[in-house]
Amino acid sequence: MSVETEKQRWQRNFADLLQELRVAQTGVQILFAFLLTLPFSAGFPETSTFQQDIYIVALLAAAAATALIISPVAFHRALFRQGRKPELVRFAHAMATGGLAFMLIAMVSSVLLITDFLLPRPVAFVLSGLTGLWFLTFWAALPFMRRNWGEPDEDDDTEPTTARPDAVE
Repeated sequence: MSVETEKQRWQRNFADLLQELRVAQTGVQILFAFLLTLPFSAGFPETSTFQQDIYIVALLAAAAATALIISPVAFHRALFRQGRKPELVRFAHAMATGGLAFMLIAMVSSVLLITDFLLPRPVAFVLSGLTGLWFLTFWAALPFMRRNWGEPDEDDDTEPTTARPDAVE
């Protein structure tokens, strides 16, 4: 069993983050595309002011999520071959977290928009609240509760105490 070098570890962490971002990026781009086309559909003029406000929230949240989830690519381009992989990994982690938060807002807002259009408002609020709880359960509560289960993975989510960001690619 070979020992992973610090540089290899940062490279692996970055590759893992990119794989996660690919999944999130696909989902948010599909939602964003749907939201971009919605005002041009035949039924959109029938929406209430409340529904149009919710639409704006969903649209802007999807745009923000898209920007944050794609931003590690631009950051990588700017720092390419400068030996700043630890900084890049930390930045990508923060942007992925923020992107998921905005994606949650966009998803729940979209559910509220559609359910409010089709159902009585109290039902729409209940279904949207349940949707938010559902996402928070799988995106936050379960991962947080499982953090201390089993053996810790020594090289995940820890930073070496001797790491020099300027010395690693």
